[in-house]
Amino acid sequence: MASKISLLGAIFLVLAVTLSYIERAESKHTAFEFIGHLKGCHKGQNVTGVHQLKQYLHKFGYLDTNTTKRNHLSPISYPIPSNENKFNEVKGQGWNRKNWDRRFFSNHANDDLYDDVLESAVKSYQQHHHLKVTGTLDPETVKEMTKPRCGLPDIVNNKNHDHHHHNNRKLYRFFQGNPRWRKSRLTYKFRSIANSASAESIRSICARAFEKWAQVSHFTFQEVGESSTADIVIGFHVGDHGDPYPFDGPRGVLAHAFPPSTGLLHFDGAENWSMNPGQNEVDLESVALHEIGHVLGLGHDDTVPDAIMYSTFSYGLTKRNLHPDDIQGVRALYGLS
Repeated sequence: MASKISLLGAIFLVLAVTLSYIERAESKHTAFEFIGHLKGCHKGQNVTGVHQLKQYLHKFGYLDTNTTKRNHLSPISYPIPSNENKFNEVKGQGWNRKNWDRRFFSNHANDDLYDDVLESAVKSYQQHHHLKVTGTLDPETVKEMTKPRCGLPDIVNNKNHDHHHHNNRKLYRFFQGNPRWRKSRLTYKFRSIANSASAESIRSICARAFEKWAQVSHFTFQEVGESSTADIVIGFHVGDHGDPYPFDGPRGVLAHAFPPSTGLLHFDGAENWSMNPGQNEVDLESVALHEIGHVLGLGHDDTVPDAIMYSTFSYGLTKRNLHPDDIQGVRALYGLS
């Protein structure tokens, strides 16, 4: 009898531990999963969570929240630090997160009404990503929106086609003003390293990514010590880390980088980074290639899904070779034949 009770107790303990594990796994939310709950939403509805969709579209450059003056408030309008001393410089330029949030959350940007302005933003997103333009959150739009992605906006200052070269199938984009480096020998260093892989592996992976850009351009890249001054500073950070682009956790914004000659490249330390990714891991080299493209001055190319500069990325995927459009873009920006 005692052995039966002991066996039942053991079974109960295993079951309790299993249920506890499942509960913890199910409680792990991903950054963009709220969009899935809004599938089918359309103009005229008032649905809980729509305000998050407005924030998403605003963050990536599609939503003008000031409907009176049409003053586009995309993240690119944030002050951008020009070197690694980002904390003091951002403050010196007068950036204040509370003040910016106050600007954004005006004009019904924080309510759940699916209004004309939001419908227009959704249509802009659909057009930009070559989806059927419906203005509603149809399944294909939700599928695209929920993919992990780069944190930089797709549309800058309400202009979708600035520096968009479409002749001869050249579809690369540049940042507004075509910022570029004035030298070809660039140094880089690591400020912080993720815990998911060894520091040496991360250095090796990033070195390969830099070399691939070097092979198609006039640039050379050299790593220097952490105490040295570098043109490019690489770090793994979690949440709010001092610049205007706080990270949002797993399966959301993977990384971001600033255009020349800022030289900041940040990975979200909360992501499950890997050098040989399984279906629940993200490939570090692929994302590093993309972000280095931003560091060199390339914007997002959402016309060519195979391009490194495409804005979204998927767990388990590897994309480690520069597309002809990426190569044409960097060579055109720097006037290379």
